[in-house]
Amino acid sequence: MAENNPEKPKNKYKNLFPGWFYLTAFFVLIGLFFYHGEKGNAQPSTWNEFNQKMLQTHSVEKISIVNNDEVWVYIKKDKLKEKAFDEVSKGIFGATNPGPHYFFSIGSVDIFIKQLDAAQSNFLENEKIEVDYSKKSSPWGDILSWGIPVVFFLFMLYLLSGRVMSSTGGIGGSVFNFGKSKAVLFDKGNIKNINFKNVAGYEEAKIEIMEVVEFLKNPSRFTRLGAKIPKGILLVGPSGTGKTLMAKAVAGEAEVPFFSLSGSEFVEMFVGIGASRVRDLFTQAKEKAPCIVFIDEIDTVGRMRGKAVSFQVNDERESTLNQLLAEMDGFSSDTGVIVLAATNRADILDAALVRPGRFDRHIYLELPNKNEREAIFKIHLSPLKHDKAIDIPFLASQTPGFSGADIANVCNEAALIAARSQKDEINMDDFYNAIDKMVAGLEKKTKIITPSEKKIISMHEAGHALVSWMLKNVDPLVKVSIIPRGKSLGSAWYLPEEKQILTQSQLFDRLCVMLGGRASEDFMLKEISSGALDDLEKATKQAYAMVADLGLSDKLPNISFYDSTGMSDSLLQKPYSEETSAKIDKEVLALIGKAYDKAIAILAENKTALQELAKQLLEKEVLHKEDLEKILGKRKTDEVSLQEPQLQ
Repeated sequence: MAENNPEKPKNKYKNLFPGWFYLTAFFVLIGLFFYHGEKGNAQPSTWNEFNQKMLQTHSVEKISIVNNDEVWVYIKKDKLKEKAFDEVSKGIFGATNPGPHYFFSIGSVDIFIKQLDAAQSNFLENEKIEVDYSKKSSPWGDILSWGIPVVFFLFMLYLLSGRVMSSTGGIGGSVFNFGKSKAVLFDKGNIKNINFKNVAGYEEAKIEIMEVVEFLKNPSRFTRLGAKIPKGILLVGPSGTGKTLMAKAVAGEAEVPFFSLSGSEFVEMFVGIGASRVRDLFTQAKEKAPCIVFIDEIDTVGRMRGKAVSFQVNDERESTLNQLLAEMDGFSSDTGVIVLAATNRADILDAALVRPGRFDRHIYLELPNKNEREAIFKIHLSPLKHDKAIDIPFLASQTPGFSGADIANVCNEAALIAARSQKDEINMDDFYNAIDKMVAGLEKKTKIITPSEKKIISMHEAGHALVSWMLKNVDPLVKVSIIPRGKSLGSAWYLPEEKQILTQSQLFDRLCVMLGGRASEDFMLKEISSGALDDLEKATKQAYAMVADLGLSDKLPNISFYDSTGMSDSLLQKPYSEETSAKIDKEVLALIGKAYDKAIAILAENKTALQELAKQLLEKEVLHKEDLEKILGKRKTDEVSLQEPQLQ
């Protein structure tokens, strides 16, 4: 039987300081311990003690005034044998102390001489003490005064270079490794078991990116026909759509080394560091080929050059981008190094970076549709302890516009809610509450609302509900609440369909619903409030979008000033004349006025129902679809729809 010899734990402090540091510290401490300068073993004293104990007893041999501020007292040799002077009789290592034996400070030499003369007025001439003057300087004091700061500085430099900088250059790194790449390498031995099964949805994207996997596994299949695999693949999509997960899945499927880093890790305050790290990254990648290099948030270094993106010039970022362009253009397609990059701002990337030959292929990862959300829910629900009756298709229908990260957050929030309620498993109510919390915010149970404010809120939300119920182009209303959530004091929930385009009438009806709350306050209470701020903001933005961007205006038809490149925000002037600007403002005011008048007309036609709706809201605080049907009747335009409630 083999003997099991467990490895001794390593001393993590073993290499913290080198041997020369300990040796130097030892001699410094020894020197400080034994060195006393020219004073030797002299003891501090005072004028009174000197006068009474030494001078008047005729024990003083001589006095030396040093540097005009200190008096050194020398005791006679025969007097040192007396018990009163035992403390100063012995020097270092037990030898007789030659002096000085005592010292004390003085403020003025003249005053001290007068005091000394007065104290010796009764002495004979041969008994008076001799006084001499001298200037002393301690070389050790000078050395220590500048030596200690130097030693401290060298010590801190050692710590920075040997310990802190090791994070940039690996274990044992130094300042010379500062320009090394900070990419994390996931090799076969340590790469996580992530593949395309862990990426729900995006079937089209998987098919397109599968070519990269096939090339890394079997490059001859492509090269024998003269084909060239793309050098770079750009993953584009909103935040949370799984761009990083997709890149890791590619590496997992291909079973090749995977270098991962963020674009911000290239850029430092020192000029040239970013370019150096780019060179080192591609050097390492070529040594590990075939492999994948993944750069997350590449827009950090890949922004357009020479454009008015900002007034701030960053030469370090541009030099890093130039080096990245050179490296991607420098290695051939058969090296086996494929660069994946991810960004949600593809519109601001430099044209030289996204041209053919560098990032040849762009794969768009959009927000998941209903079927894809259902698959994502299944993945995130698998590790949770939940009720088997959980309706996953219904949850998917309740969350349009949610990214994969949002769905993961919903599942986690539902688990936290169930845990706070001390449940044994997660049920549908927990998911309802989690979705409500994510969309509208946390319920404010302790928020103080006066009865008059509550009346205004109920009338406001009743106006939204009634107008939306009566318009055919508005998504079905499922719930109205006057319970504060997040920043809102009340909310109306709708089930919108996932439409790719919206017509002019649909947008106009939505505008009417946005203004329904303000119109209800105006019509019923004869006074408007600040509660419509969010509605007015949304309505104004939509009206300007309809007129200036979508070309849905009678006076400015078929004209769009929308800038898909995202550069309009940095321009100092608008892309249209002052005359056109005035026309846009006039059209927006007319459009909002028309929508407001239509909302008032609907409320006036259904005044009794509006009053009953507001009354029920005051009593119950929350009205569901069934409650609304009892008051307003069945909505004729309702169609079967299982989409996500959205906050109005």
